[in-house]
Amino acid sequence: MMFLLRSAFWLTLAFLVIRPGMGEDVSNGAGQLSRDAMARGSQFVAEQIEAIECSDIQCFGGKALATAALQATPLAGAPMHGSPANLPVPLPRPRPDRAG
Repeated sequence: MMFLLRSAFWLTLAFLVIRPGMGEDVSNGAGQLSRDAMARGSQFVAEQIEAIECSDIQCFGGKALATAALQATPLAGAPMHGSPANLPVPLPRPRPDRAG
């Protein structure tokens, strides 16, 4: 019983500390905040990678791979096909009569 009371106390305390302020709309700002944080973090990591001095080809290759991985990927454009092809066979296929 004491375990449940202690757990309820700490969970309530954590909720009061972590929860957003009253009346704040977190849904709109959270996406922009996370995008900004990811952009700044990627920029910082890229600057640190560029600061590394290389003397061999393996180091240059590693820097190139890391820099390419940190580049922002463009969003996908329009799909190649507007709508999926019509399948002549219904999916899922009906069960054969012998299967019951």
